[in-house]
Amino acid sequence: MNFIEDLIRSIQQKKCVVCMGLDPRMDSDAEIPKYLVKDFEEPNNIILEFNKTLIDATYDLIPVIKPQIAFYEKYEALPALKETIKYAHKKNLLVILDSKRNDIGSTSEAYAFSMFKGYGADASTLNAYLGIDGIKPFLKYKEKGVFILVKTSNPSSKEFQNLFSVKIENIPDNTTEIKVDSITLDRNYIHMAKLVQEWGTSLKKFMNFHNLGVVVGATFPEELKAIRKIIHNSIILMPGFGMQGAKSEDVKYGFYSDGLGGIVNSSRGIIYAYSKNKNYPPEKFGEAAREEVIQMKENINKAIGF
Repeated sequence: MNFIEDLIRSIQQKKCVVCMGLDPRMDSDAEIPKYLVKDFEEPNNIILEFNKTLIDATYDLIPVIKPQIAFYEKYEALPALKETIKYAHKKNLLVILDSKRNDIGSTSEAYAFSMFKGYGADASTLNAYLGIDGIKPFLKYKEKGVFILVKTSNPSSKEFQNLFSVKIENIPDNTTEIKVDSITLDRNYIHMAKLVQEWGTSLKKFMNFHNLGVVVGATFPEELKAIRKIIHNSIILMPGFGMQGAKSEDVKYGFYSDGLGGIVNSSRGIIYAYSKNKNYPPEKFGEAAREEVIQMKENINKAIGF
């Protein structure tokens, strides 16, 4: 098993780049249907039943799912997360565990073990702000995938990611300010993209891609275009489709002419599709999710020429 090889083969077989985000919520209407909450009572049982129904409805269409660990922690439903991952694997789905972990090397070793051995995920999202020290422990799992946050989909990402930075040699580490003239500056997300490209140089490739991917919000198509010009061998995970406003035309810059290069995530837009599609009652949320995936797949494939 190798993440990038399995992912590409599944994308080609299913002719689909859609990733379904499994973010269970049950605090208001238009989330996990009330009948499930009433029938199963305990959060682990509610969430697992919800997830299994969604997987059953879509596994033949999509290559990968992405559970966000925070929602399982919120409801003390980590057992449901583990069982969801096992169930997805039985259906030949790959699993990206969206955890955005990072810390010093020794702590990252524990995080990596937890993500890949404890939960059994095929890939994980990471925050690389601490530098390569926090990434190396994940890369030791050579068969697993890693997605580095480069440009995130939230509006306030510009507060840091859009700032400019410059690398100047022979300056003491404790220097906090320096005045310079006539220099070329990169935005921080561009600098991070260049680092990822550098970090992946020695990694094993399959069809020109390796297991070190990046996260770039589909809500920023121009930034996505710029990052793709830098990132040549990474799959781009693109969140922000649907409920956050990104559309099919916005994601096309993440792909190459053969339809490879990215996966497009939608969470609420798929799993709670029943709430906006009046053709489906709450009891048919799985069927509503399937229809949403089919429509999303068709629209994206048309935009990227797949």
